[in-house]
Amino acid sequence: MKYLKFLPFLFLSISLSAQNQKSFESGQNVIHENETMKTYVIERIIPGAGDLTAEQLKGISQTSCSVLQEMGPIIEWQHSYVTGDKVYCVYKAQNKQLIEVHAKKGNFPANSINEVAATISPITAK
Repeated sequence: MKYLKFLPFLFLSISLSAQNQKSFESGQNVIHENETMKTYVIERIIPGAGDLTAEQLKGISQTSCSVLQEMGPIIEWQHSYVTGDKVYCVYKAQNKQLIEVHAKKGNFPANSINEVAATISPITAK
């Protein structure tokens, strides 16, 4: 039950301060035309994440999807991995700042945001 104190952090209303909203809408330091989509891995530290119920995970997902819909096609959520105390999310976005805006608007932690440099698998070894 230790994770319950972190749930409000995830379920707060989806809003930015007027200043941040204005910056987002004007595209300052966020959206740059002609940028291609890059892949990012986001680490979210959420103690007790692995104990969240299916209904709680659904609520978090709905919040994320609402923010993404509002932000448009410049950012996409691919999938996430839920572990004991962390959630690792894979996103496609034009830039790192969009990931930060999504986290802020959804009230999600984004403890680490890393652009994927390469993808490897067992096929890489052949």
